[in-house]
Amino acid sequence: MRQASSKRETNETKIELSIRLDDPSEVDIQTGVGFFDHMLTAFARHGRFGLSVHVEGDLHIDSHHTVEDTGIVLGKMVREALGDKKGIVRFGTSYVPMDDALGFVSLDISGRPYLHFEGDFHLQTLGNFDTELVREFFQAFAFHAGITLHARVLYGVNTHHKIEALFKALGRALREAVKIDPEIQGVLSTKGLLE
Repeated sequence: MRQASSKRETNETKIELSIRLDDPSEVDIQTGVGFFDHMLTAFARHGRFGLSVHVEGDLHIDSHHTVEDTGIVLGKMVREALGDKKGIVRFGTSYVPMDDALGFVSLDISGRPYLHFEGDFHLQTLGNFDTELVREFFQAFAFHAGITLHARVLYGVNTHHKIEALFKALGRALREAVKIDPEIQGVLSTKGLLE
């Protein structure tokens, strides 16, 4: 089974995180940021991943460190769980409608981190979650997972719906990309490496 776990502690956050790419049986998210918990749960459920995330962060300051550091650790654990990447489909794309909003994510597990992000959010906060942190999370995740990631809110009115569409699309696109295809010999790359 492809899985990885980590404990990471800094002066700003203490994170325990585990991901199971092939076993969606348990999703347990507790970051102290309610809306972010909801988004990580949506990512895991729609990606059909097992995901456990427990975070103690400096929320007396704001939610920035909690969200960004979770993206860092999640990215690293996805990269570790993928191992040598042999047989993976590598690319994944998903459009997800969420009522008035349409979110798009396309990604390549290339080993070359890159983020293109387009999303404007009318509300600055949802609960104790700063909406500008959506981009910060996606960037931290992409760079530490070694993924080329394009994320875009194509349209929408409701801030909650726009962000949720992106997290669901991320889960679904990643699910597609990490699938093992028995017809792929080695890694799907003309270089023979994905790094």
